[in-house]
Amino acid sequence: MNRMRRTSALWVVSVIALGVVLGRLTPPIIIRFDGTVPRVSWAAGLLLFGAAVGVGVMAYNTWQSLHKKKSRMTSQHAVTMLSVAKAGTAVGALIAGFYIGFALTYLDDLDTMLGRERVIHGAVAAVASILLLIASLLLERACIVPHDEDDDGIGEPA
Repeated sequence: MNRMRRTSALWVVSVIALGVVLGRLTPPIIIRFDGTVPRVSWAAGLLLFGAAVGVGVMAYNTWQSLHKKKSRMTSQHAVTMLSVAKAGTAVGALIAGFYIGFALTYLDDLDTMLGRERVIHGAVAAVASILLLIASLLLERACIVPHDEDDDGIGEPA
C-alpha cells in the first residue's frame, strides 16, 4: 500500500511561480493577437473566497471529528476529503500565482482607472486564492490520523 505524502512547500512554490509566469504572459499574448484583455470582476474573488470558506469548514469539521472526538471515517470519505484537499491546493496555488502575475502586469498603469481596477481586483482574487490554498493545506493536515503506537507522533492519512 502506498502512503500519501503531504504536499511539499517546494511544489506549492513551483506551482505559484508557474501561475505568475502565466499571469504575466497572458495580457501581452492577448494584445499581440489583437484581442482585448478581459477585466477581472469581483465575482472571481468572491467565488474563490467562498471556496476557501467551504474547504475551511470541511477542514475544521474533519479536525474536530478525527482529533477531538476521536471518531472514525470511512475510506471513501477519507479519499474524498484528500481529493478535495489536493485539488484545492493545486487550484489555489495556480490561480493565486496567475492573479499575482496579472496584477503585476498592470502595476505601472495604476494612474489609469482600468489599470487600477485590474490591479485591485487581481490582488483581491490572489488573496482569496491564497486563502483557498491555506484551507486546502489545513484539510490535508486534518486528514492525518495519529496512531497510538506511533512514537514520533506522526500518523498516516485517514
